[in-house]
Formats: sequence, C-alpha cells, structure tokens
Amino acid sequence: MRTLLLLTTAASFALSLNVSAQTWQPPPDSERCPSKWGAADQRGSGNHMKPESVLRAARLIKTGQVFELGRVLAESMPLPAGRRFEVFTKRTRYDAGSNHRSSNEELVVAEIGQVGTQFDTFSHQMIGDSMYNCVKLETAATRTGFTKFGVDQVGALVTRGVLIDVAALKRVSMLPDSYEIMPQDLQDALRAQRVTLQPGDAVLIHTGWGTHWGKDNARYQASSPGIGVAAAEWLASQDPMLVGADNSAVEVAPNPDAQLTGPVHQIMLVVNGIHLLENLRLDELVAGNAHEFAFIIEPLKIQGGTGSTVAPIAIR
Repeated sequence: MRTLLLLTTAASFALSLNVSAQTWQPPPDSERCPSKWGAADQRGSGNHMKPESVLRAARLIKTGQVFELGRVLAESMPLPAGRRFEVFTKRTRYDAGSNHRSSNEELVVAEIGQVGTQFDTFSHQMIGDSMYNCVKLETAATRTGFTKFGVDQVGALVTRGVLIDVAALKRVSMLPDSYEIMPQDLQDALRAQRVTLQPGDAVLIHTGWGTHWGKDNARYQASSPGIGVAAAEWLASQDPMLVGADNSAVEVAPNPDAQLTGPVHQIMLVVNGIHLLENLRLDELVAGNAHEFAFIIEPLKIQGGTGSTVAPIAIR
C-alpha cells in the first residue's frame, strides 16, 4: 500500500511537471510603467511598510517564540557559479598597556548582497536594460553602486508573515527536482492551513529543498522546485511586501520552458516591484506548525547595492 501511494504521488508530480510548462513574454515598458506606486517611485512593495503593518504584525505575537530564518555565512555554503565567500582573520592590535589588550578582525571577500540568505531589490534584475519603473541601466548604474533602487534605501520591514507549506500539502518532506508550484498548489495549501493572504504580507514558501543546504550543495544549486510564471503572477496579484522560499532562487529551476531563464525574478522585481528573499531556513517554522507570525527583516545598508545578505526572524 505504501509503495502504491509513493508511485501515485510520483506519477502525480510527473503529470504536473508535464502539463505545467508555459511560455511568457515580458510586457513592454508602455504596459508596465509607470508602476502603481507612481512614476517616480523607488520603494515598490516597500511602500506597504507603515505603522499599520507593524501593529498588524505585533498583534500576532502571542508566545514570544522567535524563529531565526537566516543561514550561517560560511565558505562551505552553496554558491552560484561565479560568486564567492571567503573569510580571512586578522590580528589587528596588541597594545603595550599593562592590561595586554589585543584584538581580532576579519576580511570578508564576497558578493555580500548575493550570498547566503539574500534579499533582492529592484536594481538586481532587468528586462533588457530596463529596471523597475522603466529606469534605464545607463541612467542609474555607476562603478560604485546604483543611484536608484539601492538596497540601502529599503530600511526595516516589519509585517505579517505567512508560511505556505507546499511540501506538507503534497505529503512529502521535499518536493521533487524542478517541480513547478502552481497557483492551485498555493491556494490549496493556504486552504489546508486555514490562512488567507493580505496585501503587504511577507509570503514564505516551503519546498523542503533547504534540506540539501550544506549537505549536497551541488544538487541544491543544480535545480530546485519553486514557483513558476503562473504562481508568480498570482502571488503578485495578492500584493505582498515580499516573496521568499527555502531554495536558491524562489522560482523553479530550470524553468519548464527551455527558452525562459529566471522569469519569476523579472515578474516580481522588474514588473511588479516586489522584493525576493532566497535561501531561507524554514525547518523550524515547519516543525513548529507556524503558518502566521510577525516577520522582521532589515537589509544591510550597502550604498547602491542590488541586494543584501540578511538574517530575518519570525515571532509568534
């Protein structure tokens, strides 16, 4: 009976993979600009950050239990091709005083905005040479950072967080390689959890793929289950503050359409101005059956940066 159930589940996943592939064409600038937040807007979904979002989140805190959602930064963590993370310790002083004070520091060499648990902002992705709100690369890029959409402008984000546990919906600990999460998956999981989305939410998606982190880095980076074009567009219509997941790109990889690379990044960041949050550690939230909570994150203030390594927390 168990074997039959596993075979049925696998067949169901295979069927979903076969029928879900869809194409997508980026909308022209004339259709996506100006954004709904205005032609001069640089904050996108960050505009949801108001006293009301903080108070709404605070009302969800009942026990004071804190969940740390960030990964430890280490040279042994999964890294996309071309990125690096290295730490070099330095002995920085040994004072001559009678108390013999000495100190240590470290030099970190990394794409510090794009390693570990990472927060993407709008300068990170483009359609051609056009960013969010149709800002052209040539008008915003400098050698030392971007003059618009720098991660230093994001600030603290405090809002209601919602975990959508798609793996639990499918009764597996981890979704299969390259499983494309569809809108129906998200809706069914929310229904099973008895939770509904609200504008300004931080939406976190559990695929189970984070199990590979630090154990099988090659597999973690080679592919992953995640949301596809249809799910991204459905989520964008829910007007979230950010969308995150426990995989390397939030989206399914590779995309079922071999002609598409990273379309969810374009849908979220470029078209809709919605932040992305990658490589989350969600196992404790899942184990605690925490589907609704206060969510707090503040990216590093890297002037003109395209993103930031982060250590977000959830509190319930």
